Amino acid sequence: MNKDLIAQISSLKPKIGNEITVKLNEFKKTRTKEQKFTELSFCILVANTSLANTQRVCREVNGKELSATEQELRDELKKAGYRFYNKRANYIILAREFIEELNSKSNTKDEFETRKWLVKNIKGIGCKEASHFLRNMGFTDFAILDRHIMKILKEYKVIDEIPSTISKKKYLEIEKKLRIISEQLNITLAELDLYLFYLDAGVICER
Repeated sequence: MNKDLIAQISSLKPKIGNEITVKLNEFKKTRTKEQKFTELSFCILVANTSLANTQRVCREVNGKELSATEQELRDELKKAGYRFYNKRANYIILAREFIEELNSKSNTKDEFETRKWLVKNIKGIGCKEASHFLRNMGFTDFAILDRHIMKILKEYKVIDEIPSTISKKKYLEIEKKLRIISEQLNITLAELDLYLFYLDAGVICER
């Protein structure tokens, strides 16, 4: 099962490998604590929502997640046509209490402990969202098991079915399978994620 997927990704390397390297380097750029919080807010908002729609909503909210009251943020999200404006506004406001700690945690080299911290302390952040945030901060050893990735994993029989909900245990089991594939390809999980996203979406993931 892994052989077909490995062959497919290997064939993509000459085509999009340089673009993927550029994108991974973009993720490694230095950010202020405010920019890191904005990225965390994006990862809260993108759960169960399309990437393109979330990016549009974030542009319309335009940094108000940093200073707005909860009601103001709700109103901004609702005005932007965001579906989960009540709950996610609350999550972002609660996360704002951790902005200093988020800044220091995202500078650590212990990415696994940082992911555990995010899942434990930031409401609305599970393994997928924490992995997404850390990948966008330049960390490389996590899988982002979104609908694009899961669809490809099922197509190539890495998994038998796409679960309707995914427990932490199941998430880590699938991530372990992807880690084996990344080792066979001699690339990082972050790099593998971008190839898998491309296989489904036909474009390199912007964020």
